[in-house]
Amino acid sequence: MSAQTVATLGSVQHFLARNHGLYIDGGWQDSTNDARLKVFNPADGLQIATSADASEQDVDKAVTSAWRAFTSGVWANMLPAGREKILLRFADLLEENAEEMAQLETLEQGKSINISRAFEVGCALNWMRYTAGLTTKISGRTLDVSIPMPEGARYQAWTRKEPVGVVAGIVPWNFPLLIGMWKVMPALAAGCSIVVKPSETTPLTLLRMAELASEAGVPDGVFNVVTGTGAGCGRALTEHPLIAKVSFTGSTATGKGIARAAADRLTRVTLELGGKNPAIVLKDADPAMVIEGLMAGSFLNQGQVCAASSRIYIESPLFDSLVGDFELAVKSLSVGAGMDTATHINPLVSKGHQQKVADYLIDAQQHNAELITGNAGPKNGGYYVPPTLVVNPSAELRLNQEEVFGPVVNLVRVSDAEEALRLANDTEYGLTASLWTSNLQAAMSYTSRIQAGTVWVNSHTLIDANMPFGGMKQSGTGRDFGPDWLDAYTETKSICVRY
Repeated sequence: MSAQTVATLGSVQHFLARNHGLYIDGGWQDSTNDARLKVFNPADGLQIATSADASEQDVDKAVTSAWRAFTSGVWANMLPAGREKILLRFADLLEENAEEMAQLETLEQGKSINISRAFEVGCALNWMRYTAGLTTKISGRTLDVSIPMPEGARYQAWTRKEPVGVVAGIVPWNFPLLIGMWKVMPALAAGCSIVVKPSETTPLTLLRMAELASEAGVPDGVFNVVTGTGAGCGRALTEHPLIAKVSFTGSTATGKGIARAAADRLTRVTLELGGKNPAIVLKDADPAMVIEGLMAGSFLNQGQVCAASSRIYIESPLFDSLVGDFELAVKSLSVGAGMDTATHINPLVSKGHQQKVADYLIDAQQHNAELITGNAGPKNGGYYVPPTLVVNPSAELRLNQEEVFGPVVNLVRVSDAEEALRLANDTEYGLTASLWTSNLQAAMSYTSRIQAGTVWVNSHTLIDANMPFGGMKQSGTGRDFGPDWLDAYTETKSICVRY
């Protein structure tokens, strides 16, 4: 162990050693399925824990528990200030257990402990407290109406927001704790109950959060966690007849399947899906700002970020010098285990995903693409892929259109901003994009023409709880975050009184 490697806490070791069950109705319950799912440390490929593989019967038990809690009114009918107080206590408990949660996240997901501390825990706290505050801000409107009959009658109308019911939250493996709280907190703030399914690859932090929720005072059955495969547990959850809303973050293909199933029952859905996110660098951009911003925007969490910049279009006068700067930056990145605080690039989440990303690079090599590759990382069985730049990739390359979701970035020369804009929009995705320029007129003009749900100028990937986030085209439907976040977890009821 190097001097920069973080020592694993005793509480983390104890949690890993537990025989994790399902968290249903305020406590641990065994699955009816004897099968167990293995959890691996991406840094060395060794097993560190197991989790339950929930059956359809287990899922039904969790959803029924959530439905019973919802219809009882124990949470939905609690005074908003009471719910807010409990949710703020929930955030406080995460803060009190911050290092334990960060280490669990790094050990199961592979990301840097620095990122786990700052993003998974630090940002989760910001979002949790922001959302807790929305609990007491739910409001409707009073409406003037012009109902003409019977003659002389008067009417008063208004709307109110009511919780939608039981929510299914499907959480991906790239930011399990943070994105998990993006599902849990708005559902609870709105007065709903929720059943969360984390990825089978990264189930640990949400299981621990379920315990903290109960400790904070969330009533039994309001927050449940089931673990298992997407094909089994995930399908049973999203297709359950008592689920009123599905909030899903993940691949476009899986999101489409969920939308099709939801359509049969008119279940509400919020889908935050894939992205092939462009960055347009104009010739007047500040090179130092571009390198700093797009290295972070491209390689954060090894590029396993739905919003990551993966296609960088650079105007010709700046192209050669910027490619040289990117090469120096990529080759300076150290590669190693996430528990080593000195490393910049860490392993990918799983052996299967490592191979998937490697296949894109093999395809590029077979088509004689120009690759600039950084350090390869340890040869210890970990799931490493070196950070890689692909210079002017040809159109037939798979990585030119498909979401790689790894430390692979395309650098493309363009003649002018109009060509960059055309190429940036030439995709089925529309999640995020960025424009890099010192020209205010260009910034104001081109941001409105870029087809993406979020467009940054002179930054990329950075988000905030008060700024709505979601995709256009096949990058999803609906928006998370912002002051109207809870609208997606409530029904609008109109009330009209004649007097």
